[in-house]
Amino acid sequence: MHKDLSLSAITAGLLAVLISYSGPLVIFYQAAQSADVSNEMMASWVWAISIGAAVSGIFLSIWFKAPIITAWSAPGTALLITLFPELSLNEAVGAYITAAFLLILLGFSGYFDRIMSAIPRGIAHGMLAGILFQFGIKAFLAIQFMPELSILMIASYLIFRRLLPKYCLLLLLITGLAGAMQLGETNLQSVELSFTSPVFIAPEFSFNATLSLAIPLVIVSLSGQFLPGFAILKASGFNTPARPIFICTGAISVITSLFGGITTVIAAITAALCTGKDAHPNPDKRYIAGISNGVFYLIGATFSGTIIALLAALPEHFVEVLAGLALLGAISSNLLGAAQESSHFEASLITFVVTASGMSYLGIGAAFWGVIIGLLSYAVLYQKRENMRAWFRRS
Repeated sequence: MHKDLSLSAITAGLLAVLISYSGPLVIFYQAAQSADVSNEMMASWVWAISIGAAVSGIFLSIWFKAPIITAWSAPGTALLITLFPELSLNEAVGAYITAAFLLILLGFSGYFDRIMSAIPRGIAHGMLAGILFQFGIKAFLAIQFMPELSILMIASYLIFRRLLPKYCLLLLLITGLAGAMQLGETNLQSVELSFTSPVFIAPEFSFNATLSLAIPLVIVSLSGQFLPGFAILKASGFNTPARPIFICTGAISVITSLFGGITTVIAAITAALCTGKDAHPNPDKRYIAGISNGVFYLIGATFSGTIIALLAALPEHFVEVLAGLALLGAISSNLLGAAQESSHFEASLITFVVTASGMSYLGIGAAFWGVIIGLLSYAVLYQKRENMRAWFRRS
């Protein structure tokens, strides 16, 4: 394994963790505020979701020799904000466990593998490009909120991309942090190193929690995480079977839920950092990014209270610029991938536009509807009548 180590892959894993902590973790923090939990409980929640992502990500990346990036269910976390404080912590934990077992059963069934095999490659590229496009835009929108730091980071990205492309993202992170401190937009003096002690929460199972949280959690995790997550792997050339990933993430979710951790799932946005060429030119060596991602999650779990304080000290739009610039390579490669699938390009374009729109319908996000509308477009525009029947049966 040591011969496959590279600074670019390790940096990709670090950036994926940083973006997860500063993006989806904010939603998690809002959920904790809705539940009116203590700082110690909040730190335990962060410990649990970090441990879940760390253990499953390291194990799966080594097993498949592929960058399997796992995280916690970000759309599922958004559900919590609307349910607390009426829903008790104990009931939430019971719902997490129920959702985890439902995902394990789905993994054993093999249905998700069949769904993924029915999605044409161009549509997978179009969906991923549409998801990431929104993050690319935010990198430049941030200029109106913090112009000096944003322009510094954009200029640095262009220079490093030209002169030192292998180390571009690491140098961009260092430059951005140095610039934020020099401009007085961050203060790290208040950040103290402290270890986290996880807090056990006894589960309580109720019909109300199952209907209001467990089942919606499964639905949004499938549409918002597993579907785009596997599409990212597929678009990057990693044909990883879904069954073992569902079983592994479901099993670890059962354990971490007892300490406040919401369901562990395959990552979507941050996975794009670790599965593309920026992680390593050789796809066979990108699994190091998955292992690196897990190791940094372990560090985050150990010092989760410190992580929360560190993120609070960063400028509000800092991570938006960092994420948007870091994902430009993934956006371009997926737009190119969609364009190269000329046999169904218009369906791929429709998928991209629907996904990039950020629409939501019936409580389900744009990634899901992008694939659905893209597949319908593919069937109508490109499939012969006899092949259409067979394709729908296979789907």
